[in-house]
Amino acid sequence: MNSAITSCEHPNPSRGDDGMLSAHNDGQGKKNSQPRSPRSSQLAYAILDTPPWYLCIFLGIQHFLTALGGLVAVPLILAKDLCLQHDPLTQSYLISTIFFVSGMCTLLQVFFGVRLPILQGGTFGFVAPSLAMLSLPDWRCPEWTLNASQVNISSPEFTEEWQKRIRELQGVIMVASCVQMLVGFSGLIGFLMRFIGPLTIAPTISLVALPLFDSAGNDAGVHWGISAMTIFLIVLFSQYLKNIAVPVPIYGRKKCHTSKFYLFQVFPVLLGLCIAWFLCFVFTVTNIFPSAPTAYGYLARTDTKGNVLSQAPWFRFPYPGQWGLPTVSLAGVFGIIAGVISSMVESVGDYYACARLVGAPPPPKHAINRGIGIEGLGCLLAGAWGTGNGTTSYSENVGALGITRVGSRMVIVAAGCVLLLMGVFGKIGAVFATIPTPVIGGLYLVMFGVISAVGISNLQYADMNSSRNIFVFGFSIYCGLAIPNWVNKNPDKLQTGILQLDQVLQVLLTTGMFVGGFLGFLLDNTIPGSLEERGLLSWNQIQESEDTTKVSEIYNFPCGIGTKFCTSSCTRYLPFWPRLEHGGKGEMGVSQLTLVSQISSGKHPKCATETKM
Repeated sequence: MNSAITSCEHPNPSRGDDGMLSAHNDGQGKKNSQPRSPRSSQLAYAILDTPPWYLCIFLGIQHFLTALGGLVAVPLILAKDLCLQHDPLTQSYLISTIFFVSGMCTLLQVFFGVRLPILQGGTFGFVAPSLAMLSLPDWRCPEWTLNASQVNISSPEFTEEWQKRIRELQGVIMVASCVQMLVGFSGLIGFLMRFIGPLTIAPTISLVALPLFDSAGNDAGVHWGISAMTIFLIVLFSQYLKNIAVPVPIYGRKKCHTSKFYLFQVFPVLLGLCIAWFLCFVFTVTNIFPSAPTAYGYLARTDTKGNVLSQAPWFRFPYPGQWGLPTVSLAGVFGIIAGVISSMVESVGDYYACARLVGAPPPPKHAINRGIGIEGLGCLLAGAWGTGNGTTSYSENVGALGITRVGSRMVIVAAGCVLLLMGVFGKIGAVFATIPTPVIGGLYLVMFGVISAVGISNLQYADMNSSRNIFVFGFSIYCGLAIPNWVNKNPDKLQTGILQLDQVLQVLLTTGMFVGGFLGFLLDNTIPGSLEERGLLSWNQIQESEDTTKVSEIYNFPCGIGTKFCTSSCTRYLPFWPRLEHGGKGEMGVSQLTLVSQISSGKHPKCATETKM
């Protein structure tokens, strides 16, 4: 979840006939030589192509780096409420675990899910309900865990304090993931999408990030100079220098040459983070930053967590139940389900965006159902392994497909393998756990601001000249901020006499995305309004694919499953099983979440809004 970019004939990251990506456009290393669609002919590699192995590895690493900001941010945000604020070693374990699980879920999605080149990773949709659950009186961290001088990270007492909290998160995520699997594998997702439109999604996604302003401000406020520099670098690279090509040496066609590569466009966050991190190191070595722990700016030093690198093992294999047996509470389950709904809606939009960018037909119903079901399975695995979070499709990597012009499925397979390896190397997670706090704070301010804007951008499909729509959105998003704020300040006022009900209400009413999304859904479906006014004509546009052969080749199971094997007549009743059709038109797609621009009359619009989070 992620950021929004608007591309109008956007420049490719590498140019020239001998460019890095186009060097292999002559058919070398590709699986097939079938004629391509007009859209796929613009690609260096389409979804069914296989680039050379070394290019797969390079581009896989690039996808890992693109998702890095979101992958690292989730465990670092949760660290304080898990009582791990002063335990960078355990933070590094959480980062390694989320790398490993994201790699597993990516491979599952590519091979058995929707089968599009979509990376899976941690979701911000689960962060708000997780923080709401951990803010309950029973789960608030003791005061002594917030004082670095009183924390002994090796003591059994401290270990039990944070492990019982993450075990609770594990349990509620695993239970809530079963709801997502049910919705996906049963085919309910197509039915539910009829009632969910822009006026529901806009407040839901915006309120994923808006309530986190306090966390972002506190981290940035550790040293506003460093935070401002981080923000400046990210904005400079992503907005002002994105069209500047950098010559890079490339080896291709048995000779070495240079190619123009849009470095700042592809890696703005990574470059900004690394430069700010390096400057913090320089200021630490030269003692520009204060050395007294109580002084302002001390946490900007790079040596405050330096011992985590020496303590972290070189190899550490994450495993299910590594923090103990998960526990479950009813209140937490309801909160996470709100995050599951938001994640599902966003993922369906990502599927359509990805299909368009890689030259594939719109995904049929069985592929959509299977993709959502596999994402639910991914959340189940994330809960079992103990990431403290779930998994979802990464929109930022979908956007990267359009920038790099490489839509090969094998590249995302390589990215999944890279994530698995990064999760096993303990030192890798430890390195990211040592990022100075104000650098992370600057990254949060940019990231959360963009996520909020992405939510609001969905209103472009509704008629915002309508007083009805203005009321629905304004009331929903304002209540999504005001009600959780009041409940957090007055938790004792919610007393029904039933403890479990009190906890459920506390979690739901302190989760802004649930409050805003629920009110948006209720008002949008009860206040009279035309489909065009509500924006549902664009969102529910049905698209047909006339190329049945290509639909089957892309979206059916691998290795002939469902076509050569497991072809029992009983499988046709399974909503997620591929349909065997002979001639005629292919299966129609489900309601299209037009997070990408509307494609009408078979024509592709010149400008498109892509969603990156």
